[in-house]
Amino acid sequence: MSERQREAAFALFEAGYGEKAVSARLGVSATAVRRLRDRWRLRGAGALVMNPGKRSFTFEFKLEVVRRFVAGEASAIELAREHDLSSPKLVEGWVRAYRRDGEEALRSKRKGRPAKPADTSRLSELERLRQENLELSAKVAYLENCGP
Repeated sequence: MSERQREAAFALFEAGYGEKAVSARLGVSATAVRRLRDRWRLRGAGALVMNPGKRSFTFEFKLEVVRRFVAGEASAIELAREHDLSSPKLVEGWVRAYRRDGEEALRSKRKGRPAKPADTSRLSELERLRQENLELSAKVAYLENCGP
């Protein structure tokens, strides 16, 4: 959704239009409009400002937010507003992961390609050289004992 479309959507929300009407008027998907509306409800016109970076959250913080949501203490929108989160979808995603996989799902996981395994070729080369050294030492000792 372009910046101009977001601004127009906010103006329509403030004029009292619903998400379906805004979606039809702007020719944008209903899902995109729904997410934008949720952010607008949370932040008002401040939702137009894009955050420069991605925030990360501790396991303990996520767990506390999820427990409050599951206990019915607050809605996703209220929790997002209270903790200055970018969207209630963030809370909903944490809750979904928590319900599916338990607390461990809230722990940060390493992203990207897995680390390279230890260089086994180098270790095997070292072992080969040690074995060769041992054999040559045995030959030298044999030749010294058998010599004239």
